[in-house]
Amino acid sequence: MDSEVEKVIDTLISFRKNKNISIVQLSADSGISRSHLYYIETKKTIPNIETLSKIAHAMDLELKDFFI
Repeated sequence: MDSEVEKVIDTLISFRKNKNISIVQLSADSGISRSHLYYIETKKTIPNIETLSKIAHAMDLELKDFFI
């Protein structure tokens, strides 16, 4: 996996943990399955932009926040 992709995923995890949002809650809020979120956070799959956008929206973030 590309280091830039890993950085985006690490940022996503950091935001989720800092906001005290569980994977179960993020799944419910974003419409993305728990298993898919788990695979993203364990870096077994690469999220596409649409998925990242849904995750950002569910956490009251903007898509660009994952890339800063």
